[in-house]
Amino acid sequence: MNIRPLALALVLALGACGGSDDGNASAEAGHTDDGHAATPDAVRLTPQQIAEAGIEVTRPTVGGAAGAIEVSAVIEGDPQGVQVVSAALGGRIVSLTRNLGQPVRRGDTLAIIESREAASLNAEVEAAQARAALAQSNLRREQRLFAERVSPEQDLVAARTTAIEAAIALRLARQQMTATGGGGGALNRVAIRSPLGGQVIARSATLGQTVAADAELYRVADLSRATVALSLVPADAGRVRPGAQVDITAAGRRQRARISFVSPVLDETTRLVPVIATIDNRAGTWRVGETVSASILIPPTGDRTIAVPSTAVQMIGDRPHVFVRTATGFTATPVTLGRTNGGIVTVASGLGGDERIASTNSFILKAELGKGAAGHED
Repeated sequence: MNIRPLALALVLALGACGGSDDGNASAEAGHTDDGHAATPDAVRLTPQQIAEAGIEVTRPTVGGAAGAIEVSAVIEGDPQGVQVVSAALGGRIVSLTRNLGQPVRRGDTLAIIESREAASLNAEVEAAQARAALAQSNLRREQRLFAERVSPEQDLVAARTTAIEAAIALRLARQQMTATGGGGGALNRVAIRSPLGGQVIARSATLGQTVAADAELYRVADLSRATVALSLVPADAGRVRPGAQVDITAAGRRQRARISFVSPVLDETTRLVPVIATIDNRAGTWRVGETVSASILIPPTGDRTIAVPSTAVQMIGDRPHVFVRTATGFTATPVTLGRTNGGIVTVASGLGGDERIASTNSFILKAELGKGAAGHED
């Protein structure tokens, strides 16, 4: 609270004494210094007393600005930026080139597997190459003989068909080898390559280990972009649209993200609406799995919604009140409240929007009002 004890004592003392003997007499008579009747909901303070008490005076916000929706969230990796690197063939791991945390580029070799199946695939590629070369040689010979009118056309057609089939078989053998990684440095070896650039975030392989086909060896993530997972109640989710700005804060860090997805379906367990925001993480500011605070900024709606700081509202009796500035101090005005979001509360009725209200330290005015009411009862 922005108030010094000395200032508070000064405000209360001045409110009690009225500033002069004449003022006391006027107060005892039930009238103000300007001759008007004193009201039980009014607090008389001079501008100097207001300033010394740290009471700030502002106008309500008009125009539908509902503040922000504040929730906790979790940093997650971009689903499109995380990939599992698995063994294409079963075999024995003879080389591992990366460890946890190390950077990789797309196409870098992460592991080499020695496999009998790899030897068979490599041998098939070489055999297909030999057959394709022989078929092309025969085709060229038949083309020459047909041009010299030595060989019939049907021999040329047959040679051309054989060459085409050999080329298809070679292409198929190469594609099968490419699907396994290939390039292991020997006929019985295949290289396991990174499918994307990023950083190694998990390694489950051990040198010399025998693995089955499709066994996970590494997990690589591109952490240059992260996602922020939030959950909202349906009423709040209805006010959030893709593209909305979100302020993400945690442990001295602050960065702005944008909503990319608002689920049309509630989570079956929590009965909340899953919401996803994307955040630039090229600087490595955010760690996957950490909990952060998220403040979703709600844009103006264009209507005449009146909102005030929650610090401006005080409960007097059983009704909320806002202290409105007057020529001689403040008047406690009863209001009807609406939704509260991010320290801002909407006022359904009681204010017109043009008033000047006490936005901070309004509890001092409530205390002074209560003191005045007690004095009247005495």
